[in-house]
Parts: sequence; structure tokens; C-alpha cells
Amino acid sequence: MRLRPAKPEELGLLEGLQRRASLALDEYRETLLAHPDAIVLPAEQIDRGEVVVAEFGGRVAGFAVILDIAGAAKLDGLFVEPELWRQGIGSALVAEAVHEARRRGLSLTVVSSPEASKFYEKCGFTVEGEAGTRFGPALMMSR
Repeated sequence: MRLRPAKPEELGLLEGLQRRASLALDEYRETLLAHPDAIVLPAEQIDRGEVVVAEFGGRVAGFAVILDIAGAAKLDGLFVEPELWRQGIGSALVAEAVHEARRRGLSLTVVSSPEASKFYEKCGFTVEGEAGTRFGPALMMSR
């Protein structure tokens, strides 16, 4: 596996990956189909170097978005091709996000769905409290 910054010309490819990964979860499919604007990757995030891509088997397999918001690092998106889930790609992207946050002298936070919280706990995150999203209740987690 190779991790690297996303390239501007990969925007459409990454949005397609985001769409496939997002719609693969039954609990979100109906809401996401009703709100397609929720599945978007702003080109500016790629331009600013905030998107890390994982290549696996010679292809783009996933990506993470690491934002610096008011001096805090936030994992704003983590997406892996559904057929490659449970292969360590998501964990590697999270580890890279944690490393990047620490390089900046920051902890990393993520707003997680209750279903994804077990994954983030396995990655060393702890629950800090509750959060709300446009898709329902969520957990604020940090590492």
C-alpha cells in the first residue's frame, strides 16, 4: 500500500469512490440518495493538500480528508472502496491522519456515526461526547 497526496485530476475518481463507499451502507443509502449534495469532495481540499490517497494493488483504494479548522485537526472524511473493506486501508489512512495532526502539534478529532465508532475505537480514538449531523446523532471522538 502506498499513501500520497491526492492529485487535482483525480477529483472525479475520488468522488465516485466516495459515492460507492457511502451508498454501500444500508443505514445511509436512502438519505444520501435523497441528498446527493452530501457526497462531494471540494476541489480546494485537494489543492490545499488536505486529501491523502491510498493506493492498493496498483489502484486508488481509498482516501482521507484531514482539515485544520481553527487550530484543530479534523478527520473530515474516510472512504475505502467497498470490495476492499477490512484489508487495513482505512486503518492506514487513519494512522496517516493521526501522524499529520501530531506533526502539526494537534490531536485529531472525528465525528463518527455510532456504527463506525467501533472502527475508530480500534484505531485508538475515544468518545468525547455526542454530536449531531444532518443524518442524525453522532459521536465526537479524538485521539
